[in-house]
Amino acid sequence: MIKNITNVRGISCWGAHTGVKSMRRDLAIIYSSVPASAAAVFTQNQVVAAPVTVSRNNIADGKAQAIVINAGNANAATGKQGMEGAKAMTNALAEELGIDENLVLVASTGIIGVKFPTTEIVEGIRENAKNITNRSNAGSFVANAILTTDTFAKEGFMEYEVDGREINMGGIAKGSGMIHPNMATMLAFIVTDIAIEPKLLKTAVKETVDKSFNMITVDGDTSTNDMVIVLANGLAQNEMIKSTKDKDYAIFKKHLEEMMIHLAQLIVSDGEGASKFIEYEIVNAPSEDYARTMIRKISDSALVKTAMYGRDPNWGRIISAAGNAGLPFDYEKMDLFIGSDKKLEKVLEKGTPLEFDYNYIKKLLRESHLKILLDLHDGKAKSKGWGTDLTTDYVLFNSVYTT
Repeated sequence: MIKNITNVRGISCWGAHTGVKSMRRDLAIIYSSVPASAAAVFTQNQVVAAPVTVSRNNIADGKAQAIVINAGNANAATGKQGMEGAKAMTNALAEELGIDENLVLVASTGIIGVKFPTTEIVEGIRENAKNITNRSNAGSFVANAILTTDTFAKEGFMEYEVDGREINMGGIAKGSGMIHPNMATMLAFIVTDIAIEPKLLKTAVKETVDKSFNMITVDGDTSTNDMVIVLANGLAQNEMIKSTKDKDYAIFKKHLEEMMIHLAQLIVSDGEGASKFIEYEIVNAPSEDYARTMIRKISDSALVKTAMYGRDPNWGRIISAAGNAGLPFDYEKMDLFIGSDKKLEKVLEKGTPLEFDYNYIKKLLRESHLKILLDLHDGKAKSKGWGTDLTTDYVLFNSVYTT
């Protein structure tokens, strides 16, 4: 049996169908048997969904014990009625679990601006809270219950050792469209049994989100509902991690980053209408922030995306996008490579175009996993990001389907 979030000590969950979505599970509950250190990163969109506001308030003290998520309605731009609905969700789950309502976080995903079906969802919470379990199938139920236009569930699990104790970490995510750096229409929930202080967890989450979820793009749209939540309940009973200088902190942060990158890449691979998964890498840059900023600009370029869709080795679009990143940039120092994730071809060396077999590179670009690599020869920093191509299927999907 493949392990999932239910293999984290003290974690139980359930995913159910309440009727908000016609054919799929649409309610998810994740519960820790003890209050956990909690940290989150939320959307940077100025239009903020009600559940984001409620969860921001409830997680302010760095503690949480349960998360409830509904799919099918984003509860965004729903006014007072929507805010009351988000609070009703936290209140209902808190009552059913016998915990303080401030220990419950809430998330929603679905259509924006539609009246929130509070009654149906609250009834679903009360009916299904009693079903939470640590059976493996419950983890799969939860991973499927948070999906909207996704075509598959996105899960991850890992085990490693800290302070002589086995640490378990599991995660789920959703996202397919409205995906853009600085968070996207995506939700991610990661649970672990490591013991770490809340303030330190917050630091780790922020830094690892910047290297994972904030480095993906599908269509350049940042959503109203995005959030990444991490709960660490301490049941592994390792010595409490209290400092960034602690060697165990570095181990934890490394694995948290790996989990986030894994989930982020699954989101990109499920991009609406996408036919290509594209990895962007910049090496020998002046700083990591510089490299990340340039990657975001290139990966979000419609001209780069469409060139990859058309298998067109038009490298001029790539350096043009790099030059539009608002950074000091001397392309005459740069080497540029394009191709598949298995084979790269250099097309530019120190700003000078190289002769290359056009048809051979077109053949490389037929692969589903592509790569673009820029060597700036201007420092020692590096970064990676991930995106998709832009296809006619994406346009068709989003012109006929309300998301």
